[in-house]
Amino acid sequence: MPIFIVLATASIVIYLHLSRRKKTGGGNWIQFYTRGKDVGFSLKEVELLRQLAVKCNLEDPNSLFWSQNQFDICIRAMIRGIKASGEGESQETHDFLAKLFDYRKNIEMNKPKNKHGISNSRQISEGQWLRVLASGSGVYKSQVVKNTSQYLTISRPVNNRNSTSSAWEGSKISVYFWRVDDAGYVFDSTVQDEIFSKGILALKIAHSESLFRTQKRKSIRIKFQKPAYLYLVTEGSEPYKLEEYPGLKCFLDDISDTGCAVYAAGKADPGLRVKIQFSLDNAPICMTGTIRSTSYSEETGRSRLHIEADNLPVENRNRILAEVLGMQSDEDEEELPFRDLDDEAASIGSKNSLVSVSENSTLGNIDIGSISRDFELD
Repeated sequence: MPIFIVLATASIVIYLHLSRRKKTGGGNWIQFYTRGKDVGFSLKEVELLRQLAVKCNLEDPNSLFWSQNQFDICIRAMIRGIKASGEGESQETHDFLAKLFDYRKNIEMNKPKNKHGISNSRQISEGQWLRVLASGSGVYKSQVVKNTSQYLTISRPVNNRNSTSSAWEGSKISVYFWRVDDAGYVFDSTVQDEIFSKGILALKIAHSESLFRTQKRKSIRIKFQKPAYLYLVTEGSEPYKLEEYPGLKCFLDDISDTGCAVYAAGKADPGLRVKIQFSLDNAPICMTGTIRSTSYSEETGRSRLHIEADNLPVENRNRILAEVLGMQSDEDEEELPFRDLDDEAASIGSKNSLVSVSENSTLGNIDIGSISRDFELD
């Protein structure tokens, strides 16, 4: 009974408090609290959101829950406040900011452009990269050259060893592709003919009226071209411990809160555990994960590694989402805070780095002998 009285009293106090604020021009705060609770925020978090809405002078605070622009204004205000007050080390602050980013990410993911899928192979765009599975032969890489209502023309498939099937005509194949800002798709087809198209060897394959959607996009990915260092994650090592010495030079190509893609010299096998270290918003970031797929260029001697990240520490995830969602500051970036090294030490790195082994050895099929100390992306 006493607990009931306390709760009832608290409810009355909150109601009177919010009603008074409504009369003084603060907006419909009862509706604000109700909407905040409906979308998953706690009472304490809704109160923090109310304070942000007041601080940002939102004309209609309730618009914060459906307007991306209004929500962005509040997040930016909070980030500025954190930097100005020095509260960046507070776990409670990081957790609340993470909650805001999750909600903002859902707004983005639920936009119509990000929910639209395709239903048949006639809707595949020219230039789309494909992975072609030929029974008993292996997995090959290809690209859509032309798409007509009668058939799909793809470049003659090749695999990482630069070998091709001796004859494709009549072959049964399975085709997998990842559609940007959408999902992964799979369909079965038959090779109708081997032809020349737009000056290259190509295959003409039958259309499929049914595409199987394998997985939906779970994150927002952006182009993010920046120098970084790559390290092997060895057994027993701390996956998110910042390395003190430079590792294998690489170059980030895109990033999200669930992974990244990097260019690095040499070759690497899928399944390899790695760590990517780079600077973001003048802070060192460490992303640890597993290489899920690779594409190697004989011409440049470099591979593009697609890395699926482990669950990131909340501070790192917040910084990455701030970059992905366009909330990052425009301040000049500083270099990674490594200790000064002479040329020889810089090229060797620490015991846990990929370049710590002898020059002629390989590790996880990464060709250490091909690594250039002065590697830069063209």
